[in-house]
Amino acid sequence: MAGERTIGEVGKVPQGRLMGRSGAVTLSGGPAQQIRILVVEDEPTVRAALRTVLGGSGFEVTEAATGAEATAVNDAGQVDVVLLDLVLPDTDGVSLLVRLRKARNVPVVVLSGRRPLADKLRALDAGADDYVMKPFHTAELLARIRAVLRRSKAAPEGPGLVTVGDVEIDLTKRVVRRNGEMLRLTPTELRLLLELVSNPGMLLTHSELLKRVWGETYGTESHYLRVYIAQLRRKLGDSATRPRMIRTEPGLGYRWMEKQG
Repeated sequence: MAGERTIGEVGKVPQGRLMGRSGAVTLSGGPAQQIRILVVEDEPTVRAALRTVLGGSGFEVTEAATGAEATAVNDAGQVDVVLLDLVLPDTDGVSLLVRLRKARNVPVVVLSGRRPLADKLRALDAGADDYVMKPFHTAELLARIRAVLRRSKAAPEGPGLVTVGDVEIDLTKRVVRRNGEMLRLTPTELRLLLELVSNPGMLLTHSELLKRVWGETYGTESHYLRVYIAQLRRKLGDSATRPRMIRTEPGLGYRWMEKQG
């Protein structure tokens, strides 16, 4: 499309209209604080392009060319969202993703030139909040970043506390416990769970869930839902064949079971 720029194919720094933005992007709900993005990418030209686009769009950018550098920055708590390339010189990107997740519950957007569906599902299963294919339009990337930040902060309305057996879901505090122990859910897992719990008994179609959790540009990526629903069931101790919480409506979507037995 005319006027749009891409990153990841030739490594050139875009000079499109996105560069003209001014003002810092900040987190809501408190004192102004510029959103900090960690770019984990070993290709210098791609890092430079991302630095220009993200910095020009109001983000504070920190760069890492290796998994070791990324781990150090993440462990220091100096980042609000991570852009992660899967091909790094010192580690496998998915393994790094798992380590980042264990250390901090920070949203992670994977940037990759790997096109097979298996690679995408592997990254999502490891905890990625989104997966953007290279080359990508800068406008799309910025929209994806804003979407993961929104769903990591916003909570849908609904009952304050939901208990199902040994699972307790506090929608107000955005905390989930099982047998009294806090569960470590990714921001996307939590957002998906809260959408389901906030609409007990209602069928939420694949398209509805994708748009509510991932954003308006989604609607057909049903494999995202399969991965995240499976992860939620595993963590909650639910079963696809004998569900107590999340029921699959084949070919349609999912529903949170209103009456618990």
